[in-house]
Amino acid sequence: MFESPSAPPSSTDQSESQVLTVEQLNRHIRQLIEGELSLVWVQGEISNFKAHTSGHYYFSLKDAKSQISAVMFRGHNSRLKFRPTDGLQVLVRGRVTVYEPRGNYQIAAEMMEPVGAGALQKAYEQLKAKLKAEGLFDPSRKRPLPAFPRHIAIVTSPTGAAIRDMMNVLARRNKMVPVTLIPTIVQGDGSAEKITAALGQALKLPDVDVIIVGRGGGSIEDLWAFNDETLARAIAASPVPVISAVGHEIDFTIADFVADVRAPTPSAAAELVVKNTADLVQSLSSLKRLLWNSLQKHLTHDKQKLVSLQVRLVDPKRRLQDLMQRRDELSTRLQQEVLKLFEKRRLRVRLNESKLVSPDVVIQRLKSRIEKYQIVSRGRMQTLLERARASVHRQMSMLETLSPLKTVERGYSVTRKGKTVVTSVKQVKVGDELSIRLADGEIKTQVIQ
Repeated sequence: MFESPSAPPSSTDQSESQVLTVEQLNRHIRQLIEGELSLVWVQGEISNFKAHTSGHYYFSLKDAKSQISAVMFRGHNSRLKFRPTDGLQVLVRGRVTVYEPRGNYQIAAEMMEPVGAGALQKAYEQLKAKLKAEGLFDPSRKRPLPAFPRHIAIVTSPTGAAIRDMMNVLARRNKMVPVTLIPTIVQGDGSAEKITAALGQALKLPDVDVIIVGRGGGSIEDLWAFNDETLARAIAASPVPVISAVGHEIDFTIADFVADVRAPTPSAAAELVVKNTADLVQSLSSLKRLLWNSLQKHLTHDKQKLVSLQVRLVDPKRRLQDLMQRRDELSTRLQQEVLKLFEKRRLRVRLNESKLVSPDVVIQRLKSRIEKYQIVSRGRMQTLLERARASVHRQMSMLETLSPLKTVERGYSVTRKGKTVVTSVKQVKVGDELSIRLADGEIKTQVIQ
């Protein structure tokens, strides 16, 4: 064990103790720990989990009294079947090491499994919750199977018992429907990718209107390919209805939840997809019998109705006679009503004639009224003229009284310079020509002084 000295050592102490740098000390501690502890198994609760953009996982493992830092590099965490989360109890296998730049010791995890449930089961539950939240399990997006499919595609192993069971059921129920097998492996490494590719091939077949994807029973590891997220999304995106027929009735996979229909077994899928020919023949016979009975019932009813109508039917000749008599009766009534109407109109005309006055009388009355208005109008006009004449005389008298000519006649004159009346000597100068207005004429003169 190495300790840092509290003071610089003297030359005599250097032979007994070596001064280490921090880097050297951390490296030495790392060598000691890694040399002492190889692989260890640690159980604890995940906290402070962080998935770095580099692909590495950084987290802590803790229990009730202690915790340790942990890292799981990308090469190891890519093999996990589940997504680690905070609060998850896990069992980790890894190597204890020291991160020299910080002097922290940690465990580098190489394997991880949930405690209390297998990794596959945990991954199954996580993917199920994720796809359900996205709505891929919603019944409203699932389509019904065609009642009478034209072409069936089956994606499964060509050597398994499932294909033999399905083909036997299909042949027994209806031999007329064409069936195409798209062979694929259904378990083991790469099986999910193979099944997804086979589903894509099935969708390219002409006239395919239903696809069965499945296999026989097995363990969760055997059925794990049908819990693949890529396959689940391919089934959900299929434009053709898909039946999931995986394992036995108690087995549930992600494919069962996203498929349009889940069949408990491959044989049940074959029974769901096609109608039994014998059942169809029996159903058609039953429908034919019902149709015949209904037709007979209608014919009997129509026959009885025809007999009843025949009894009620009257001889056409007699019917015509009745109609002719009815016509004559209505014609007579019409004539009578017309005569009554004419008589009423005649009486009304006579009454109006008695109330009418002769036009000559009316004209004479109007002439008298006009003459009367003329006499009144002349009188009023004469009065107005006399009043106007008197008013004119009054105005003329006033004008004459105010006229400057009247003043001139009394010995006064009016002197103008041009058109301006001269009222002061300041308005003229020597040499100006003036006009003097007298009562009987006008004098032209010139200013001398």
